[in-house]
Amino acid sequence: MREALIAAARQLLGDRGPEGFSLTDAAKLAGVSPAAPYRHFRDREALLAEVAAEGFGLFGQRLAAALSSAPGQSGFTAMGRAYLAFAREEPGFYAAMFSQRAQPPGEDADGAGRPAYEILLRGVAGALAQHGGAGVDAEAFARQVWALSHGVASLERAGCFGRTRPGEAEDLLVSGVEALLRGARERAAAETAPA
Repeated sequence: MREALIAAARQLLGDRGPEGFSLTDAAKLAGVSPAAPYRHFRDREALLAEVAAEGFGLFGQRLAAALSSAPGQSGFTAMGRAYLAFAREEPGFYAAMFSQRAQPPGEDADGAGRPAYEILLRGVAGALAQHGGAGVDAEAFARQVWALSHGVASLERAGCFGRTRPGEAEDLLVSGVEALLRGARERAAAETAPA
């Protein structure tokens, strides 16, 4: 029953967003009594946290597979595409992961999102090493990349990109990360240049 409730919540989250479901809704969709969820989850927030944790686990696997799919910058770029694909293909998980109540990745060393964030940091470190990013704060750069990725994914999910140009979100993400990388390298070079 626990897995059925998680699946029901995931579907409701994908359809309605984090504020659009209750434990009663999840119970009804799972085909159990309204009281049944309380045997497994203390409240709606506990169910939301479980969906987010499962989502971050799958998300981390996809990011790791993308990063290892190609060497250097190609693997880093593949991570961006995997990020967008996950948001498209797993809207319930994505909504739970980035709900207001979920702990942002990187904020809590023990949080469910931390392993996925560590994969991003590995990708960032590789991209910086390959493109002369010595002196660039990898943690700050990773946060910028994560913010850009999340913004593009959220805008795409909201229908802000036209359907006339397939791949527009991916192109925007790749060019945005490239611009961030150039800017980070230029700032780092300026900070280390003799006065």
